Amino acid sequence: MTPFLLASACPLIVTLCYIGLCAGSPYGDCRRCHGMGHAIKHDRKGRAKRGKDCRRCHGYGKRLRVGRRLYNLWLRIYREGQTDTPKPASAHPFAKKG
Repeated sequence: MTPFLLASACPLIVTLCYIGLCAGSPYGDCRRCHGMGHAIKHDRKGRAKRGKDCRRCHGYGKRLRVGRRLYNLWLRIYREGQTDTPKPASAHPFAKKG
């Protein structure tokens, strides 16, 4: 395999793997709290205890992946762009004849 084909196939493979990841598992761990949903605090004796809820994920510990967010945006724009075909005037029961 030539280096050019290998270099052009690598980004394609990485992109397809990320698309598969977003389709199979749209939610990933929060990068700020590492999926815990809250901060870890230590009391004066050094024991770990639960802190405040994470402000980024609101205590859920999960976030929507960037690729899934882009797919949802594309899908919303696509659905809003579809319009129904107008019905002919004769199909309306109260249409004026004449």
